[in-house]
This record gives sequence, C-alpha cells and structure tokens, in this order.
Amino acid sequence: MWRLKVLLMVFILSATYFACDKSETKDDKITIAVIPKGTTHIFWESVHAGAIKASVELGVNINWVGPEKEDDRQQQIAVVDNQVLNSVSGIVLAPLDAMALRRPVRDAVRRSIPVIIIDSGLHDSEDVYTSFIATNNREGGRIAGREMGKFLEGKGRVVLFRYMEGSASTTNREEGFLESLEEFTGITLVSDEQYAGATRAQAQQASENLLLRFKDKQGNLTIDGLFCPNASSTYGMLQALRRQRLTGEVIFIGFDSDDPLVKGLEQGEIHGLVVQNPFKMGFLGVKIMLDHLQGRPVEKRIDTGVTFVLGEDLKKPEIQELIDPDLEYWLSQK
Repeated sequence: MWRLKVLLMVFILSATYFACDKSETKDDKITIAVIPKGTTHIFWESVHAGAIKASVELGVNINWVGPEKEDDRQQQIAVVDNQVLNSVSGIVLAPLDAMALRRPVRDAVRRSIPVIIIDSGLHDSEDVYTSFIATNNREGGRIAGREMGKFLEGKGRVVLFRYMEGSASTTNREEGFLESLEEFTGITLVSDEQYAGATRAQAQQASENLLLRFKDKQGNLTIDGLFCPNASSTYGMLQALRRQRLTGEVIFIGFDSDDPLVKGLEQGEIHGLVVQNPFKMGFLGVKIMLDHLQGRPVEKRIDTGVTFVLGEDLKKPEIQELIDPDLEYWLSQK
C-alpha cells in the first residue's frame, strides 16, 4: 500500500513539474501593456487593432487596458501603476494628461519597465521615456490653418473650438492652427476659448452654445470658418450644425476619420479632415518596444504621418486604406 502511495506521489509531482514548466514557458513570453487614453472610441480601436497585428506577427503578448472615458486621469494613473505591479515587460502609453501621468511613468522606469509614449506627449519627460510615436500634431494644425485660409481666400471670421485642457496632442494642433492663420492678414480669430469636453455629448452641447453666440437676429451665422481638433469635437460640431440647419453655411474643417465624419465629408457638410494613422501608431508602439527590449537601437521620435482629405479624395485607394483599415479582422484575433 505504501509503495502505491509513493508511486502516486511521484506521478503527482511529475505532473505538477511539467505543468509548472509549461506555465513558466508561457510566462517567459514578452508582455507589453498598451494603455490608451480611452477604450470606447473608434480611434483607440484602430490603435488596438494595430497593436494586435504587431503582437501576432512578432510573437508577444499585449495587455490592452485603459480608462473608459478620456477625462479619467485617476483611472489611467491606476492602470499604469497596476501594470507596473504586474511586472510587464514594457508599457506603451497614450497619456491623457501631459502633467498628471509623469509620476507613474517615472515610477515604471525606476522599476526597469521601459515606457513608449504614443499619440500625445508627456511634459518635460524626454529623458525618461524610450520613444515618442505620434502624429506631428502641430503640423496637422498648421495644415488645417493653411487649408482654412485657402477656402476663405484669405479673409473672414474664424472660430477655433478647442478640445480639452491638459491634452498635449490637441493643444499642439490648436497652436499649429493659430500659427498658420497668422499668415492670412484678412482672417480674424473671433473665438478660441471654448472647450468641447471629453465626450461627444459634451461636445455637441458646447457646440450648440457656441453657434448660438454667433447668430444674428435672422438666425444666420456671423462667422465664416470653424476648426475642431479631434474626432469628438468634430462630431459634436457636425451634429450641432445639423440640428440648427447650418451645414454648408460655414467652412468646417475637422480632425480624424471615423464613419460619421467621413459621411459628413462625403455629403459636403465637412469641407476637409486632417487624418492621422492610429493603426500604424498601435503597430509601431508594440514593434518599437520589442526592438528596445531585444537591444536594438530605436529612434527617439517617430512621426506616423498626417494627411489632409477632401471629399473628392475619398475614392483614392491610398485614402481608403488610411481611413478604413481592416479593424474587424485584427480585433477578432485578440
């Protein structure tokens, strides 16, 4: 009987050893946390799809985790801290606040977890993060300003509808837009103090209020141009213009390219969109982190590109590939 018990114990220990060995092999696989500003918007789904493509092709694990809304700084800070406690191999982060995320990023690096910043900058932290992968946001804003000047033939009254305080990416777009407007002496900036807020609902309400400020007694707009620096502010303004039956009465330039905005562009309700490449951003975030972890040199700043798209450009194959990547396929691989 005792021999049977010994044999049984040996069997159990052997099975446990092989199970643990298999588990350790799996755990040895590089795991990269990819932390977006939010998890509900199509822009971040594109980043997610790009990150998944990189993980599949390069053979690494990714943890995709972030706050639900793009104004929840404390939740994003907690997410970063939690991934540090989980001892991930590296972190790819889109900080929703250029100041508030500095402490958790520095803590991660102090614990030998490298951080790559994507989409939006981190204030005064170039010595800390490994690489910054993003749109040249200031240039995107400059493009919008130059195109606005062309549409208005160098004269008119223009409104800049800002996104949200603390967001480095959109602040750079806004400042770039203002820089370009200065080239047109006949254009007057009549408002740049209104913020849209983090959500589409907030943006729509703020847009409604903004348009009411610039209506005359007959209900006509007293402005000639509008610029919105991100998807949610562009969407909110589009809906407000539709509700007040003002589409087409003002030159309207937006940023990003989700389905409602592309349809607005097709229908002539939006005159132009400045388009990023979030899919590429997500892919490169994971790829460059893997390069760094494996000892290969990486660039400190990588520009993922920015394109100005008119309605007439939408049928071009290269534009279709940019605005409509195969998200469904890659998101199904997670």
